[in-house]
Amino acid sequence: MSKQGNIGVTSENIFPIIKKFLYSDHEIFLREIVSNAVDATQKLKTLSAVGEYKGEIANPTIRITLDEAAGTLTVSDRGIGMTAQEIEKYINRIAFSGAEEFLEKYKKDATSIIGHFGLGFYSTFMVSKKVEILTRSYREDAIPMKWSCEGNPEYVLEETEKEAIGTDIILYIDDENKEFLGKDHIAHLLKKYCRFLPIPIAFGKKQEWKDGNYVDTKEDQIVNDTKPAWTRKPSELTEEDYKKFYRELYPLSDEPLFWIHLNVDYPFNLTGILYFPRIKNTMDMNRNKIQLYSNQVFVTDSVEGIVPEFLTLLHGVLDSPDIPLNVSRSYLQSDRNVKKISAHITKKVADRLEEIFRNDRPQFEEKWDSLKLFIQYGMLSDEKFYERAAKFVLLKDTEGKYYTLDEYKTLVEGNQTNKDGQLIYLYTNSREEQYAYIQAAKDKGYSILLMDGVLDVHAIGQLEQKFEKTQFVRIDSDTTENIIRKDEKGSVALSEDQRNALQEIFQSQTPKMEKTEFHITFEALGENAHPVLLTQSEYMRRMREMSAMQPGMSFYGEMPDNYNIVLNTEHPLIKKVLNDQEMSCSAQLSPIVADIKGWEARQTDLRSKHNEKKSEEITAEEKEDLENTNRRLDELRLQHNTILSEYASGNKLVHELIDLALLGNGMLKGEALSKFIRRSIQLI
Repeated sequence: MSKQGNIGVTSENIFPIIKKFLYSDHEIFLREIVSNAVDATQKLKTLSAVGEYKGEIANPTIRITLDEAAGTLTVSDRGIGMTAQEIEKYINRIAFSGAEEFLEKYKKDATSIIGHFGLGFYSTFMVSKKVEILTRSYREDAIPMKWSCEGNPEYVLEETEKEAIGTDIILYIDDENKEFLGKDHIAHLLKKYCRFLPIPIAFGKKQEWKDGNYVDTKEDQIVNDTKPAWTRKPSELTEEDYKKFYRELYPLSDEPLFWIHLNVDYPFNLTGILYFPRIKNTMDMNRNKIQLYSNQVFVTDSVEGIVPEFLTLLHGVLDSPDIPLNVSRSYLQSDRNVKKISAHITKKVADRLEEIFRNDRPQFEEKWDSLKLFIQYGMLSDEKFYERAAKFVLLKDTEGKYYTLDEYKTLVEGNQTNKDGQLIYLYTNSREEQYAYIQAAKDKGYSILLMDGVLDVHAIGQLEQKFEKTQFVRIDSDTTENIIRKDEKGSVALSEDQRNALQEIFQSQTPKMEKTEFHITFEALGENAHPVLLTQSEYMRRMREMSAMQPGMSFYGEMPDNYNIVLNTEHPLIKKVLNDQEMSCSAQLSPIVADIKGWEARQTDLRSKHNEKKSEEITAEEKEDLENTNRRLDELRLQHNTILSEYASGNKLVHELIDLALLGNGMLKGEALSKFIRRSIQLI
């Protein structure tokens, strides 16, 4: 028997279409033809089990063979094979209604082709100038058949010789795709797409070291694991089995924290193992480590948008026949079954975390630092996960103790509620840099949380929205006396002249730092408190930190850091600076201050008269008088400030106090730190 004909399509351009629209995914062809071989082998096993096939099932191994000289890649199976009629049905009729509909619907989504229209076999023409099928059906007296096609609608179907049942797909690789004749490249693709298929796949022979070289043995090199861990029952697996499988998936990774073995058969089918990796820092936040499979056939490892965003931090495998064998992420994202699976996984993850928390809290706390980023990410991005995680999310204090949200509220609400009834959660992001502030707060009996994670600033904002009358305040955002204000502030007993003098003395000596501004403020903190403190606005600092992770807030990232240099007006050292200044500068400043007051009185009088008139009624002489007054005041104030600035520049105590405040915040470095050390030695 020999037959020539045309493949049943409505367009003679089907092969150029396949090449053009599938080109970017051309490596998929190997997955498709190997998967077809697996299906054929499993069907034969099924027929044998039900008694429809009486013959012996020989070695079911699928073989991949390269012949670089002939330019061929062959995939051979010992499955059910095909008759001539089945070739006509399954090969010669492509399963879609018309090329025009196909083009119109899928021209913008090339990757939607494979799997959606049953074009798996025809993906071979992406890389081949000719494809042959040698096949013999399992049916008794079946005639072996050979089908060949050179990448156009014409084919040849003829009888051939073939002893064993099964199918050989022979690809004559075209000149543009010679990389698919490379042993290493094919080995890589088999590992990527076929490493867990349920039928053994042989590619080449195992090698051994002999006479100074690696040589082939007679034993097949099986490239896949036919019974990976997720296909087995949890009761069959030990802890070491789970860890071993993780090492196979991620050879260079640390051991996982723990794992979830999924085994669902209703309302959809889903198996898999999800691992919680150890995340030490942001460099460990590797996405796309979850591999999606359909009946052990690899689908994709690009899972963003397919599973909830925070779950992309997990590692492992998901397998479901309800996941379409399609590499288009957009198609997967819109698939109803995928969405159901995604929601179920979220629930199972929350259940597992809560189970560990309730049954083994010490273990949960021990692993919290690695779990924290993942759980916070989930709470920030998924409201349903937040509701579940609120029961087991932990807060860690500077002593290393852990609390649930409810436990910590109970701990601090008695002592850390301010005069307005607002509960204040104090926190630090660095125990070392903010040590002095932490100790001062502890002296008042306050508890301080350690919030040094990459998502902590966002988590803080979320908790403030969820909790009533609650505020998170970093320990260095104000003085200890003011950070949880329980009564009205004490008044600062300084005259205006004294304020102005201290303002200029300290402001003139603040360091010049890029994108950093310092402002002098005054507080009556008591003589036992620090003489000078450095604080930073909680709101502005938090906005800057958030802007680093949210491009839409880049405006805040461009703003300078603003710090308050707080002078404790009741401390003896501040009083000493003020007294010393008055003694040193009084003779120079007194006449200038008197002049300033006189000119200020004149300025007030002139402005009052201007305000009583309309703009056009003010004479040129009156305008000039006010301008001269303003100019004279500017000159006098400059003289006044210059005297104070020159005094301050030679005052070692002023520099020492400013540097001590900077040192307490970790902001004294390099040359400035060296000068501070030399000056401190001199003062001692």
